[in-house]
Amino acid sequence: MYEELKYWYLRDHKLFWTLSMSQIKQLCIITGFKKASKGDIIYFSSTEVPRIYLLKKGNVKIVAIDEDGNETIKEILQKGDLFGELSLESDKEANEYAKVLSDEVSICSFLMSDFEDLLLHHPNLALSYTKFVGLKMKRVRNNYSNLVSKDARTRLLTFLKEWAEKEGKQNGNQFTIENYLTQTDIAQIICTSRQTATLMLNELEENGLMHYGRKEIIIEDITKL
Repeated sequence: MYEELKYWYLRDHKLFWTLSMSQIKQLCIITGFKKASKGDIIYFSSTEVPRIYLLKKGNVKIVAIDEDGNETIKEILQKGDLFGELSLESDKEANEYAKVLSDEVSICSFLMSDFEDLLLHHPNLALSYTKFVGLKMKRVRNNYSNLVSKDARTRLLTFLKEWAEKEGKQNGNQFTIENYLTQTDIAQIICTSRQTATLMLNELEENGLMHYGRKEIIIEDITKL
């Protein structure tokens, strides 16, 4: 059954659209597959055998840890995202981990050595991978640029808008977002303290701009954020 799941997971991902049916079946042989639950840590850069991970279902956060042990959420991943050793070079200095945010996730993974061999034999896949990773890195750079150039309130509003437009259900100008982030998570994403994030969220709620709940967030009118 897992072989069949892996086949459909890989075939549906745009990264592998250049491969034929037989090539994808061959790829399934070197692909790992697992499910994990909310709160599980599924990747730790300093201890893992180098791998490339493909998120098929659910949400995962990538958390970076600095020299002082402070944690910052580097990225929130969704279905179709890649993570792990994306540069195809094992970085011993990197210190980050991936933690499950949603109730359940499904993940495919490749040993970095196997994936490198795959790219060597399929130039079109190598080109697709380069573009895919390039766009991902550009997104991360833009997020970093927003952090250093904007104040905390603007960072929060920008994050909420992007989250709503990416994952929210729209009804006119109103957006409803399934909430899988804690206030601490949101604080880490926008690089502020939990207390500051809580105060700003409460202020938005008091002003009738949004409703923050443990299960969902409702933005009443996104044009007013």
